[in-house]
Amino acid sequence: MMTKVRGFELVSQFTDERLLPKRETAQAAGYDLKVAEEVVLAPGEIKLVPTGVKAYMQAGEVLYLYDRSSNPRKKGLVLINSVGVIDGDYYNNPANEGHIFAQMQNITDQPVTLAVGERIVQAVFAPFLLADGDEATGVRTGGFGSTGK
Repeated sequence: MMTKVRGFELVSQFTDERLLPKRETAQAAGYDLKVAEEVVLAPGEIKLVPTGVKAYMQAGEVLYLYDRSSNPRKKGLVLINSVGVIDGDYYNNPANEGHIFAQMQNITDQPVTLAVGERIVQAVFAPFLLADGDEATGVRTGGFGSTGK
């Protein structure tokens, strides 16, 4: 059996393997995450858009979510928190299994509908560094936005 290093899996409520992220070109840094359930955003509304996937990675790694450059111009949407940070301990957390959501805002004056399978954000794995004297020992107990309540 292959050792898992980093990658994506479907969360248990989804079975469509076409939702699994992939890179479109050999030089692309980002894996395209797709919309798992149709979502309609009213003008100005902020919603969590489900992707149907979770990500696993090694200690010392993080998954960053970045807006697709075409979203504001073509869809009238922005990733409202600028960059999403998916920590390694988010994977398989008991609250939501590590389901990755894109926090999107409709910046138009018309409703925007996102169809299943549309690419919504790009995800990039990266290493991160720790500061001298870091002694973090906390354990994640929740899902989306649960650290630092």
